[in-house]
Amino acid sequence: MKTESVVGIHAVEAVLNERPQDIVQLFIADRQDSKIDRLLHRAQKLGLPIHSVKRSELDKRTRNARHQGIMSEVRLPKELNEQDLDDLMARLDQKGETPLLVMLDEVQDPHNLGAVLRTCDAVGAHALIVPKDNAAPLTSVARKVSSGGSETVPLIRVTNLKRTMNQLQQQGVWAYGLAGEATHSVYETSFKGATLIVMGSEGSGMRRLTRETCDDLISIPMQGKVESLNVSVACGVVLYEVLRQKQLA
Repeated sequence: MKTESVVGIHAVEAVLNERPQDIVQLFIADRQDSKIDRLLHRAQKLGLPIHSVKRSELDKRTRNARHQGIMSEVRLPKELNEQDLDDLMARLDQKGETPLLVMLDEVQDPHNLGAVLRTCDAVGAHALIVPKDNAAPLTSVARKVSSGGSETVPLIRVTNLKRTMNQLQQQGVWAYGLAGEATHSVYETSFKGATLIVMGSEGSGMRRLTRETCDDLISIPMQGKVESLNVSVACGVVLYEVLRQKQLA
């Protein structure tokens, strides 16, 4: 059985909410905290094994991560793939929901992956799509940064981004790629209908085929000397403009 460490109050709480059956055991450091007491009470009601340890031991188990006094050992979730994306689109169609999807093209920093998952949860995005290769793994760091978003937003790994984009486009999804050289900004763009927001990697942005497959390229206005934003920050800017427009519709 493969497991991973989930650390931090928000991350552990999200696992308790979304998939408590996958928690193998919990470790609590010797600290008094009302939030940890609440999680401890829930874990006890679920009958989960709980170990009280010294902070030094928890530091060692988490490799000195910012664990906030709590860690859970959790079974690794099943990897989602193209078939799961098809199932998701079918469910959204049956419920009459308009898809809002995000795609990351070779983003390799777990911190950025976690931050994007957190934002996806905040705006109600239905899934985050990433390539199977050359993409950040869903590490304990990414899970902690996501503050629970990794438990609520499906992370779908696909073999070929271009093919996945083409399949989504055939289902009426419009793909908007963020590119600094785009001639119109996110605030000049009308986000109507099913939407896919495509973000490039931290260094080089979207790859050529990904960029060429987008239906439209958009930019974020930059007024200072900095040429670009961190990918997770940029994703938040775009997604909240999409959310604003959808709430006005």
